[in-house]
Amino acid sequence: MNNEHIKNELSSLTLSMFRKDFFGIYHGSISAKLDTNIFTINTKDAIFDTINEDNLIDLYYKKDYRWKEASMDASIHLGIYQNISDAKFIAFTMPPYTTAYSLDHSVIIPQDFFGCQELGRIPIYDPKQFDDWYDRASSEIPYYFSQNNTNIIIIKGYGVYSFNRDLSQMAKQLAILEKSCRLLMLDSNSAKLDLDF
Repeated sequence: MNNEHIKNELSSLTLSMFRKDFFGIYHGSISAKLDTNIFTINTKDAIFDTINEDNLIDLYYKKDYRWKEASMDASIHLGIYQNISDAKFIAFTMPPYTTAYSLDHSVIIPQDFFGCQELGRIPIYDPKQFDDWYDRASSEIPYYFSQNNTNIIIIKGYGVYSFNRDLSQMAKQLAILEKSCRLLMLDSNSAKLDLDF
């Protein structure tokens, strides 16, 4: 797969995920490994419904002037690429139901068929404090992935980092996670309504 094709795939996926509210106007990040020491990532001012060559930037692992234009998440993506050989694509998304569910729970246990089959039980990572989160995230997130043998981390009140060798598989997993969390929240709301009657 050539680099132009990879970037076109990123563009299609980000538009779809933006429409589902997984990315904000300037919040979130997506990247693809292009070679052994280079990856492409959205720029810091990218709007996710129009990702294209103009707002993707190729970064070498050795930081240079281009890093100033890259997403603020670039160092986290670099840490994952350097430590996880299976990472070909990485996304940082903020799916609303998953992020909301993470605020009051320590684990996600899907109750729907697809969530059970695809995800199983997923712990929620608590960063404890947000004051120094960006200083810690570039080491804590790759460490979590390698120690827990997983390709997804749900961070309490922050969002979801995921990686995969296949872009469509990563998108599928994120979509199933969001649907499972939505169903869990709807179920808990209906249980509260039942108690009110």
